Amino acid sequence: MIPDILPGHPFEVIVMINRLLDLAIEIQQVPAPTFSEVPRGQFVRGLFLTEGLKDVSMDAVGNVYARLPGKNPAAAPLVVSAHLDTVFPAGTDLQVRREADRIYGPGLGDNSLGVAALFGLRWSLRERKIELERDLWLVANVCEEGLGDLRGMRTVVERFGAEVTGYLVLEGLALGHVYHRAIGVQRYRIHVRAAGGHSWSDYGQPSAVHELAALVAKLTAIHLPHEPRTTMNVGVIHGGTGVNVIASEADCELDLRSESPSMLATVIEQVEGLVHLANRNGVAVTSEIIGRRPAGEISVEHPFVKAAIECADELRLDATLTSGSTDANIPLSRGIPAVVMGVTTGGGAHTLNEYINVEPAGRGMEELVRFVSRNK
Repeated sequence: MIPDILPGHPFEVIVMINRLLDLAIEIQQVPAPTFSEVPRGQFVRGLFLTEGLKDVSMDAVGNVYARLPGKNPAAAPLVVSAHLDTVFPAGTDLQVRREADRIYGPGLGDNSLGVAALFGLRWSLRERKIELERDLWLVANVCEEGLGDLRGMRTVVERFGAEVTGYLVLEGLALGHVYHRAIGVQRYRIHVRAAGGHSWSDYGQPSAVHELAALVAKLTAIHLPHEPRTTMNVGVIHGGTGVNVIASEADCELDLRSESPSMLATVIEQVEGLVHLANRNGVAVTSEIIGRRPAGEISVEHPFVKAAIECADELRLDATLTSGSTDANIPLSRGIPAVVMGVTTGGGAHTLNEYINVEPAGRGMEELVRFVSRNK
């Protein structure tokens, strides 16, 4: 049961939230691995058209746009976005199950519920006859996860430029948090090549796997500070062809993050130095950058941040100011106001046991409606 904390009729609120959750499941059932979001984007495009929104379109990279007209077309619009893609590859079992006040399903919270909330906003504003001063653009964007490198949001920001009041980025599982700082990220693919050979007759020849393992040990021995928080992760590693073969090739994917651009630059310099030193006779080590997410932030005194906190306080959500690596990185890095807010709570993100909590979704949607109304 959704708590009676929203204006209007409680029964109507319950119906709307149940409709929201049903839509989130419909969206979740359309596979959308990063770089393969078109089917889900087309589904969302059809829903935008059904809602009677204006200027519904899909751009060349797969982002889907719709406009809810405001009273003053000359006013800079507010853009509300949610990413379409998930971390799950094609063929993943997307079965959903309900247990007590939870709904389980891969990608349901991250970020099918966020996409569904675009429609929840539309429904709530219409039901409560809230007229916005400025246009509200609803955008379902691609390539937020993994190696997507925020390609979708980069295209969105290029489309609108600086002619916006700002961005509200929706994440299904972020309720209780207000992201106003963007963590800088740099990602590498490191490749090692050697002659290889037979594990017995060619013993002593360099092994690409051994060389890569030694390099990873040196990389992960780099001292990383707790303040500013800085992290390193080797998320993928593979190579070799058989247990009795001296590997001729191996590679890994490395993720570096820091709250501080200068600290990130320092770690990058150390990593690239170790990669260079790993080259020796018979061993070739190269690296390529496969992802960059620029850092940025807005002050806690910015009206967007204040509005988000006020909305949370009014609904007894006790929101926490925080930082993260999200679509908001792109506008924030360009000096454009942006915050990330959530719809509900949950857990197991990026796992097959991902779940959302049903009960908080009513307050989460009300928080979003109030934020949008404050920026009308």
